[in-house]
Amino acid sequence: MPIRKIITFPDPFLKDEADDVVNIDGRVVQAMDDMAQTMYAAPGVGLAAPQIGLNERIVVVDIGEEDENGERGKELIQIINPEIVEEEGEIVWEEGCLSVIDFRAEVTRANHIWVKGYDRDQKEVSLEAEGFLAVALQHEIDHLDGTLFLDHLSRLKRDMYTRRVKKALREGRPIARDEDDEDS
Repeated sequence: MPIRKIITFPDPFLKDEADDVVNIDGRVVQAMDDMAQTMYAAPGVGLAAPQIGLNERIVVVDIGEEDENGERGKELIQIINPEIVEEEGEIVWEEGCLSVIDFRAEVTRANHIWVKGYDRDQKEVSLEAEGFLAVALQHEIDHLDGTLFLDHLSRLKRDMYTRRVKKALREGRPIARDEDDEDS
């Protein structure tokens, strides 16, 4: 299970809408396993297929804590063609993203959601999620629609981050948090 390269903002691939998976085969299952390993190695709590260059509707999420050996994976959720079928309530959560380097911001999302999709064995699954898990699932499903958490922010915050990233790329240096962006 190789660890895949994570595509980062401002790569335009992240803005594309992913296609439905029509055949859950060994290639899809391998991609899901690769995604989980990539997410754990990053480390992160979720990853969507477009983040590793796959134009498919697949997400993996694990908000569980590490065990005594520093391992995670006991709470791994893998969903193919996930769809939010119902949502209620509201929660504000500080989000970050493996594709949005060194930036976190508060985002308002539904506090309680119901998701349906398919598992790796082609069985339909339904999942009810609340709080952090609901936030993580919404964040990853957004990726499938070409939406980054940045798109939920004010234009000012989004533009400040975009300028910082483009400047770093022009100068050939890694993206780093600006000292004057403390509240972002």
